[in-house]
Amino acid sequence: MNKLKVLVVDDEADFCELVVKRLIAGKMNAEGIQDGPKALEILKHKDIDVVVLDVKMPGLGGIEILRWIKANTPGVEVIMLTGDQSVEAGIKGMQLGAFDYVIKPVPMNELLDKIRQAYEKRLGQ
Repeated sequence: MNKLKVLVVDDEADFCELVVKRLIAGKMNAEGIQDGPKALEILKHKDIDVVVLDVKMPGLGGIEILRWIKANTPGVEVIMLTGDQSVEAGIKGMQLGAFDYVIKPVPMNELLDKIRQAYEKRLGQ
């Protein structure tokens, strides 16, 4: 069975690195990036199953990246991350096709469960 491939896109380097380490420890292929345009380059050239995507990033933000993903790689599932305690950004992401959203700080086990659920959806289970 192929390993679940996850791309974590978050401008907070420490958070991004922590999530990637936990995913790798959970037997997933994971890569982290802190830059929206670089994330798009990865998505253009690599087969990714699930993207964990921060809403607010400098330059190219999460909503714009989500729009690109849904237009160009519609099978990829996206979990939006928001540090904003209001749910507006998460709801906007869901309206645009995100699988789900979580509010940071998110318990790591909850995030891992969401990633697995998104992967199951991608596989059609």
